Amino acid sequence: MDKLESMRAFTQVVEAGGFAAAARRMNLSRSQVNKLVMTLEDHLQTQLLHRTTRKVSPTDAGRAYYDRCIAILADLEEAELALTRLHQEPRGSLRINAPMTFGTLHLAPLVVEFMAQYPDLRVELVLNDRRIDPIEEGFDLTLRIAAQPPGPGLIAHRLAPCPLVLCAAPAYLQQRGIPAQPEDLKHHDCLHYGHRAQDNSWTLGGDASHTVPIAGPLCCNNGEVLRAAALAGLGIVMLPDFIVGPDLQGDRLRPLLTDYPPPAINIYALYPVNRHLSAKVTRLVAFLTAKLGPGGTIYGPRSAVNR
Repeated sequence: MDKLESMRAFTQVVEAGGFAAAARRMNLSRSQVNKLVMTLEDHLQTQLLHRTTRKVSPTDAGRAYYDRCIAILADLEEAELALTRLHQEPRGSLRINAPMTFGTLHLAPLVVEFMAQYPDLRVELVLNDRRIDPIEEGFDLTLRIAAQPPGPGLIAHRLAPCPLVLCAAPAYLQQRGIPAQPEDLKHHDCLHYGHRAQDNSWTLGGDASHTVPIAGPLCCNNGEVLRAAALAGLGIVMLPDFIVGPDLQGDRLRPLLTDYPPPAINIYALYPVNRHLSAKVTRLVAFLTAKLGPGGTIYGPRSAVNR
């Protein structure tokens, strides 16, 4: 018994309202379609159709089974289409959004490399540090650095972990001292990432058990600006390793409170549900996963996490 073919025949009979019309749709004889449905009923030991000389209609059990068949056949078609599109060459336009610093340091060269592989692809890369709605603003792919992926409406693919590092310049530490525990940060100048200079706090500890209010001379929503301020000795920063890793390697910045690591965050690739079968999106996500994971662009020999 070809169960899938029998299911297709059954759904066609329900939709067409009869065996003859279903047979024409399937390019089969009426008797072949009838046999497929009868075999399915025998297998299920359930009558699926009411048959009269004038029309054919589903039984209650047939209506419920029809709904399940439609979902199963749709999933199968989608899976086959996905495999087909994996072998298609990415082409057309691709709109990407990413944070400014991560985009300039790591994403931009990777996008250029990806485009070299697919010359029929046209990319619009938008870098900014404001929180955007990818669906509303029409982006095919959005990269976001966060503790948790966003809510419904978007598929989130974890590309790589993104360790945060608490650090400061040697000159600042020589002048103000080295904090020994998270509560000591209350007495230090802390350079905060964000949009507001008031009511800020940092959370430290593997179990996120220490939340400390902080204050300082600078608040900014760009990591490169905060890095420059830290290098100038203006205070303590908490920034991703991909921003401050080289400075930690060169001892221009020194890690602090290493027994109280900041909460883990990740780099996510986000895309609308209706983009998950797009060849250009699936190929780019696979490419970025390979490039940004362990041993890749971020976690190479210069990374502070490998010190």
